[in-house]
Amino acid sequence: MIAPLAGGILIGLAATLRLWADGRAAGVSGALAGTLARGPEGRTPHARFLLGLVAAGGVLSLLGVPLAQGILPRSDAAMAASGLLVGMGARLAGGCTSGHGVCGLSRLSPRSLLAILIFMASGALSVVLTRALAGGRL
Repeated sequence: MIAPLAGGILIGLAATLRLWADGRAAGVSGALAGTLARGPEGRTPHARFLLGLVAAGGVLSLLGVPLAQGILPRSDAAMAASGLLVGMGARLAGGCTSGHGVCGLSRLSPRSLLAILIFMASGALSVVLTRALAGGRL
């Protein structure tokens, strides 16, 4: 019960620190795009943010904290395809759930509200379609 609360607090703190330190929203897809697309001088804030995400997961793993795991086993190919589709969707939406959901909604952005509504509807639709295609076995 405490883990979700702690996670939410940490996400809020990370978003606040990112805005305070770099003047940027804490969107993961935007940070990745910025790291890949910018010259060396523009890459540092984005790369630092992404490195912090990876390092936090590594530290928690070393401390023995159980990390989130999927309910059903998936192949590496399915996971790679899923990640690619999520990344493409984030680029089409002009941001991801972390940028729009955490940072955009806290700034009362109408664009972020619309993006989150579309993300949630798409997620619900994909669950319904996946279950229907699997014959209700999920």
